[in-house]
Amino acid sequence: MITIVGAGRVGVSAATFLMVRELDDITLIDIIPGRAEGEALDLGHAASILGLSIDIRGSSDYKDMTGSDLVIVTAGFPRKADMTREQLLQKNADVIKSVGEAIKEYAPNAVVLLTTNPLDMMAYGLWKVTGFERNRIIGFSGVLDGGRLAYYISRKLGVSPASIDPCVIGQHGQKMVVVPRLTFVGGKPLTEIASTSEIEEFKKATLDAGRKIIELRGWSSNHGPGAGLAIMAESIKKDQKKVFYASVYLDGEYGVNDVFAGVPVVLGRRGVEKIIELPLTDEEKKEFIESVNAIKKGVSELMQILKL
Repeated sequence: MITIVGAGRVGVSAATFLMVRELDDITLIDIIPGRAEGEALDLGHAASILGLSIDIRGSSDYKDMTGSDLVIVTAGFPRKADMTREQLLQKNADVIKSVGEAIKEYAPNAVVLLTTNPLDMMAYGLWKVTGFERNRIIGFSGVLDGGRLAYYISRKLGVSPASIDPCVIGQHGQKMVVVPRLTFVGGKPLTEIASTSEIEEFKKATLDAGRKIIELRGWSSNHGPGAGLAIMAESIKKDQKKVFYASVYLDGEYGVNDVFAGVPVVLGRRGVEKIIELPLTDEEKKEFIESVNAIKKGVSELMQILKL
């Protein structure tokens, strides 16, 4: 069973994409009475219309995640247009603590995917609260950032996003690191296809994408995260061992320790099956370290808030 904690826009989008894929039965949980139940009922009707053989249930009780082998955490306060992800640190710390304790009690063997912002800091906090092995806590980051980068490149160069292999590492936030040299379009590095000014345009658009969506429609992204969570969940549930960019615990990889940051990983039934170390240049590694240091600063503040 797959449990999604948080029946807001991201949680429901994820549930919708998962439902269409018929990966497993889904339980939606939200602390607001009736919200998860109502969304589950509506999704159940949709499944019936589409002829999908899947059971979708809603609950406001954490105990109903019992038996889940995959838990997707989308709960938390959303970002506003004038806020950075880091400003959400204080607001979402309590959310992560209560959700982490519930997962530890009711789904102690689950792999956990997390979207709550500020993502890298919250992933570290969830890892601390649950006490799980590092391979079972995975922060959703690079799939979204990379997907956005591929989108902007495809529109400019007239190439399908399916032919683009984007590379975005480090923090899921203002210090994310776009690596043009390791971003490939039809097998060729982006640096050989696009001009320096175009690459800077791609970087800026990717960095501003989340804020732009909020500015245009009044609330944060949900379809992109929902789609990304679904394909990551599929790789875990089916043990596909596909490579995704995600925020995971680093213990010596890339020369850093005791931090969650975005890097390419192999996802399978055990969660993170392998961490792939990219051949970064000195300048790229410098950017990555600066990004990691920004994450560590936030983690230090989070640990004080959580008293861990």
